[in-house]
Amino acid sequence: MPELRRSERIGYGLGSVATGAFGTVPGLMLLPYLTDTLGIGAAMAGLIVFLPKFWDAVLDPVAGRISDRTVDPRGPRRPYLLRGGLALAACFALIFAAPQLGSRGLEAAWVLVFFFGCATAFAFFQVPYVAMPAEMTDSYDERTRLMTARVAILALTILICGGSAPAIRDALEGRTGYRVMGVVMAVVIVVGVIGAYRGTRTAPQGRVVAASGTLREQLAVVAAARDFRLLLTTFVLQALATGIMLAGVDYLARHVLGQPGASTILFVCFVGPALLLTPVWARYGARWGKKSGYVVASVALAGGALLVALAREVPSGFVFAAVTLVGIGYAGCQLFPLAMLPDAAAVDAARSGSNRAGVFTGVWTAVETIGLAVGPAVFALVLATGGYVSSTAGTVAQPESALTAIVLGFSVLPAALTLLSLAFLARYSLTADEVAAAYRIVPSEES
Repeated sequence: MPELRRSERIGYGLGSVATGAFGTVPGLMLLPYLTDTLGIGAAMAGLIVFLPKFWDAVLDPVAGRISDRTVDPRGPRRPYLLRGGLALAACFALIFAAPQLGSRGLEAAWVLVFFFGCATAFAFFQVPYVAMPAEMTDSYDERTRLMTARVAILALTILICGGSAPAIRDALEGRTGYRVMGVVMAVVIVVGVIGAYRGTRTAPQGRVVAASGTLREQLAVVAAARDFRLLLTTFVLQALATGIMLAGVDYLARHVLGQPGASTILFVCFVGPALLLTPVWARYGARWGKKSGYVVASVALAGGALLVALAREVPSGFVFAAVTLVGIGYAGCQLFPLAMLPDAAAVDAARSGSNRAGVFTGVWTAVETIGLAVGPAVFALVLATGGYVSSTAGTVAQPESALTAIVLGFSVLPAALTLLSLAFLARYSLTADEVAAAYRIVPSEES
């Protein structure tokens, strides 16, 4: 396949605007919305955040299989970008628009129903979207360039959405703040969806040869792909760690740091480095290998998280610096696995002569979704264990045990998960030479 145009790489990357907004804002804002605005207990709030994401995970492989078998002149994946993306935006706005129904149970049910709607729409947007790189190019290096554009846009989106969502809420306060924030983020999602749909209209669409066999049989084949399995395990443990930290940002800012605008500052420290360092990580990967870059980035993320354990004893500037180190590692931990995933899917296609990219990415997205969903639920359980006090009146005084739970939940737990993930990454063995050799075995149109 020819080298992708810059406009096509950017066009594809714009899909990360939708991914970033939906992946960030509920993880950052939904748990505080439930506990500190609707007055839902921490454990129940964690369940509400978890269940729709679990449904998304169950649905992801199905969405991948359906897109694998779709025949459309626009390509097998692009129609789902538009349909799933617009439905996602509509449901997103409604999540934070719960009317005063006179019952915490009914208001919790409102959030649950529309979060389920978001999860369903997101599955049919995200799985085809993640599957596209393996069909847009068969070049090992071109995929890294494609992922560099995607991760840079993702980082910018996360920075803008994660930084502005708390600011919008705080400026307008209460339910009104959450409602306006939800509408603004829905508009951002629409911009990303339309940008990706139009931006990829001229991109190559490699011929998709749908894999034979039942979904269970295909999942068994994917599970037997050793390097994919190791990469997936590494990534999901880190997704869990990231989900925990994301859920804890607002609580750490309000209850531990107690500084105006601290939520926005923490978030900028977390994702801001990715805007500058994603190209640096890409150059590191080109010189020393993607796996090496992934290891170094993971160590930086874990080290920064451990330093946050001192948050109650040190100035807030130290905490911001520690979270910046987390952000430096986070940039690499987003780029490298996403650049390695298409390699694993493409090698499988070259060896088998059957395209399972949709199933690979469906499983990947499902497990990632579970990790990101379990993260807030785990943090909610940590809060409940620490005796966190929920309220409909916003920030209230918390017991010492709750403050300790917030700090340890944000720092030590994510660091331990990240370090554990390196045991699996160490066994990953796919190299650039193996990827190139696999492409020489099977004609590129079969990939």
